[in-house]
Amino acid sequence: MPTVAIALCRAGFEAEAAADLGAIAAHARTTVDATVVPGSACVIARIEHADASAWRRAVHAHPPIFVRSLWTGTGPHSIAPPRGAGRPDRIAPLAAAFADLATMPGHRAPWLPPWIEYADTNEGKALSTLARSLDARLAGALRERGFVADDARRRPHVLLVDGATACVGTADPDIGSPWPLGIPRLRMPREAPSRSTQKLAEAIAVFLGGREQALMHEGQAAVDLGAAPGGWTWQLASRGLQVAAVDNGALAPSIARDPNVEHVRADGLRWRPKRAVEWLVCDIVEKPMRVAVLVADWLASGTARNAIFNLKLPMKKRRDEVLRCGEQIRDRLDAARIEATLAFRQLYHDREEVTGCVLRKR
Repeated sequence: MPTVAIALCRAGFEAEAAADLGAIAAHARTTVDATVVPGSACVIARIEHADASAWRRAVHAHPPIFVRSLWTGTGPHSIAPPRGAGRPDRIAPLAAAFADLATMPGHRAPWLPPWIEYADTNEGKALSTLARSLDARLAGALRERGFVADDARRRPHVLLVDGATACVGTADPDIGSPWPLGIPRLRMPREAPSRSTQKLAEAIAVFLGGREQALMHEGQAAVDLGAAPGGWTWQLASRGLQVAAVDNGALAPSIARDPNVEHVRADGLRWRPKRAVEWLVCDIVEKPMRVAVLVADWLASGTARNAIFNLKLPMKKRRDEVLRCGEQIRDRLDAARIEATLAFRQLYHDREEVTGCVLRKR
């Protein structure tokens, strides 16, 4: 059976997600035939002449920007009979599909317990009750067949296309999302002044992961450009960082009183600190290239060591603009002989935007 790639994304960004898959396929020296349905929040792409190892290497070389969750497998499979043909047994056809999948290179069992997913749309969310009803039963069926082990590495996935159709597959832990549907379950802190704080919290979880304590910790100095009312500043200050919150606008009173925060009333595009800082964060509403140049200036000059920033994408060629901004930052860092990693991702808490992260290697 042909291999398919499943990419979950934000509704309205299916074309960009498909372009991400195309870039991965090109590096893997293959092609993909992607089904792009605007507003579906999902791309199903058939991979020609799939090679699991080459695909894995290609994902590492070209990490997707607009994909929340990426995995490969087979499908779509029929998992329910036509209406009126009796109560459907969806577990049996799903288990059979996984049994076939387990014979394919790159998908060998044992696996972790499965995640049953659906697109992040109103139509997709209508399948959430069905997904929950299948969850434990499918895990039990796969465990009975010897396909599930709690110490396994690969995660099996099911995408419910609708109530009668599904794709199945698996993902490497270093490629797949650590959350079902690629959506983190983040608590909105009562103390935070705005919901934007969740965007930075997600960025830290995605880009820093298990290295958070080593890379971002108490005692470091940080600058938040475009800080008001203080959602991003709160994330940093709550971790013990000393934050210069730069904005001509007012901070929320709770943030302004925080001993870890200094409110600097200035233009975030022009202001610079007297001393270098470990972290620059920036959520200024500006043209993406102007923000990219700004971030590149801070990093190339040594004013900041690491950065997390947001690029607003109101234009049509959104992915092309992100790539142009990435080239600008990389060129400046290369000219300054600074070794760093640069990554972009459209986070769950992003809207018409992406979040970027630059981490110095040494």
